[in-house]
Amino acid sequence: MLVSKIRKSLSKLYVQVLIGIVAGVLVGHFYPDIGSQLKPLGDLFIKLIRMLLAPIIFASVVVGIARMNDLHEAGRVGVKAVLYFEVASTIALAVGMVIVNVIRPGSGMNIDPAQIDSSAIATYTHAAQQHGMLDFFMSIVPNSIVGAFANGEILPIIFFSLLLAISLAKLGPRTAPFVDMLDMFLQGMFGVVRIVMYVAPIGAFGGMAFTVAKYGIGTLASFGQLMLCLYLTSIFFVVVVLGLVMRMCGLSLWKYLRYIKDEIFITLGTASTEAVLPQMLIKMERLGCSRSVVGMVLPTGYTFNADGTAIYLTMAALFIAQAMNIHLTIWDQLLLLGVMLLTSKGSAGVAGAGFVALAATLATMHKIPVSGLVLLLGVDRFLNEARAVTNLIGNGVATIVVARWEGALDMNKARAMLNRTDTSIDALQSTDEAPTDRTPPKDAIIRPHTR
Repeated sequence: MLVSKIRKSLSKLYVQVLIGIVAGVLVGHFYPDIGSQLKPLGDLFIKLIRMLLAPIIFASVVVGIARMNDLHEAGRVGVKAVLYFEVASTIALAVGMVIVNVIRPGSGMNIDPAQIDSSAIATYTHAAQQHGMLDFFMSIVPNSIVGAFANGEILPIIFFSLLLAISLAKLGPRTAPFVDMLDMFLQGMFGVVRIVMYVAPIGAFGGMAFTVAKYGIGTLASFGQLMLCLYLTSIFFVVVVLGLVMRMCGLSLWKYLRYIKDEIFITLGTASTEAVLPQMLIKMERLGCSRSVVGMVLPTGYTFNADGTAIYLTMAALFIAQAMNIHLTIWDQLLLLGVMLLTSKGSAGVAGAGFVALAATLATMHKIPVSGLVLLLGVDRFLNEARAVTNLIGNGVATIVVARWEGALDMNKARAMLNRTDTSIDALQSTDEAPTDRTPPKDAIIRPHTR
């Protein structure tokens, strides 16, 4: 009996990933020479997922929008999504700013900016110089469609997919065979995702072993207060802010977190939300959100709705100011918040996106030396785990909110899915074979109350 229970537990993906994370920490700490050589394991898993992102995002957006009966619906969903993204990002920035001012994790470090060697952050500061809003908007339009797909540039792919979907929708019923073919292709890609997920525990093991081996447990102790501050703030934002949002939608946050627990642990181990985007697309549709909403909101949220990154930006910037004894007035901090509302949106597709966005913010403000980023180099990888998990949870909640707002969320199906104990992709697939159109029938949709 006990053996069968253990075997059943070990068969669950999130348990395997958790074991990989713990094993990676132990190997990285006790055998750093070995751990430092295991980075390719984590990189290979991320590479496998990135290989699938471009075609999956393209097919999801095109199929979802092309099957809309009214193009005004697509525009309405997009406006609602952007509005929610901006409100959520502003709240995240404000929460981070308040807490870092209360706890003040950088106070007492007394760092002299003149003594800092900024050569280690040259890559990030160079990227930050090309991180303005004009560059961001110019990057939305690809130089070529093939180039966007070859480089895995999410925002240009979404842009092209939107244009193609609108064109197909205007052509009418005669495009149905092509859209059906794309749908079958999408289901095949989801099948590949399920195969790739078998190596997720190995990827988490390699990524964590390398991180601990390179930066060491001692780094965590040195900057423990900042890390604790960021993790507690992220937990507060998820539990209080997103919990309230889910309550307003009529669903349980805790059950939702259990529903995506596999994806949370994979993100924690790899520090990448890209690693779970394909599974999230599947799960949000199976949760009862219409395909059109999922295909538009979730991939776009990866660019515009980075709640965890927003928290990180305010806390990291003020931490550097406190460590260097730089006094910022309330107006300076409000200006900082306004600048971050812009810079946090322009980091999609950039390696070390949060770090680059922070460098761009500091370069714009001229109050805090950009060289202060050196203070965060040792712990940024650990901070990235907190912001990645928060981003993941926030984007799923955003999809639910927009679907509920749009009246495109099957509440009965959502509650049934959230009450399941086995929420793995394989289990969902076995009980709910992928239909050709996952938009719930009109009589099954519960529309939000209006007053």
